[in-house]
Amino acid sequence: MSLINPPVRPEYERLLEEIPPREATRPLHWSNRLWQQAWLRRTAILIVLAILWEIIARQQNNDLLLPTFLQTASALREGLAGGELLRRAGISLTVLIQGYAYGIVAAFALTTLAVSTQLGRDLLSTLTAMFNPLPAIALLPLALLWFGLGHGSLIFVLIHLVLWPLALNTYAGFQGVPETLRMAGRNYGLGGLRYVLQILVPAALPAILSGLKIGWAFAWRTLIAAELVFGASSGKSGLGWYIFQNRNELFTDRVFAGLVLVILIGLAVETLGFQTLERLTVRRWGLQR
Repeated sequence: MSLINPPVRPEYERLLEEIPPREATRPLHWSNRLWQQAWLRRTAILIVLAILWEIIARQQNNDLLLPTFLQTASALREGLAGGELLRRAGISLTVLIQGYAYGIVAAFALTTLAVSTQLGRDLLSTLTAMFNPLPAIALLPLALLWFGLGHGSLIFVLIHLVLWPLALNTYAGFQGVPETLRMAGRNYGLGGLRYVLQILVPAALPAILSGLKIGWAFAWRTLIAAELVFGASSGKSGLGWYIFQNRNELFTDRVFAGLVLVILIGLAVETLGFQTLERLTVRRWGLQR
């Protein structure tokens, strides 16, 4: 009988402790709110570096070895106002954009083939193992023989620089795409190029952006080095040749002005280009913190 009619336990009510009201959070001070701005922190870092540069140069007291920051800023202002630095930078950036674009197209074609066929994967792994460790500057003498003293030789070297790191990062990003997304794409009947563009590329975009950054940095610094070593091409000289010429003429302040412009262009591309692209894509989509 006890199994058929089990004893009923008396009901009871438990009183919960009252949760204390949450204290209102104090608003941040205006200085703290201002310091949370990334552009302000970076500007402060640049100002500190400029002050240190000025102090060290004044202690060195040798304008030929190390001009002061103010002297360099004056040379930079004169070069920009006269138009020479802008013209040289435009030549370098034109060559860079062409080589960078061709490298992106080649890397995308190679990785698309790699994710589609086994032969493509073998081709990607073999070519990257062969050519990725090869210094780009070592190819420039051959490029000059093949393409002559023109922009073609520089573009060839830039394609080599951009292609392999971008292809490796893109393929690694494709490999990290979850199988759920892959199955969803197949269920919708996607295949070939549509499958790559609509499924793999959005999911692997953080890795692709990383490869684009690496390729940009390699290409920019190697282009300046190539112009420094091999000079003007087809009568048109860029920032590297500007630096080399002024070094020969012992205008050290102009040399530093050219170097500062190289740095400023790099900062602008990183801040206005890649960070804006990340904010509009991978961060908005929740793929990156």
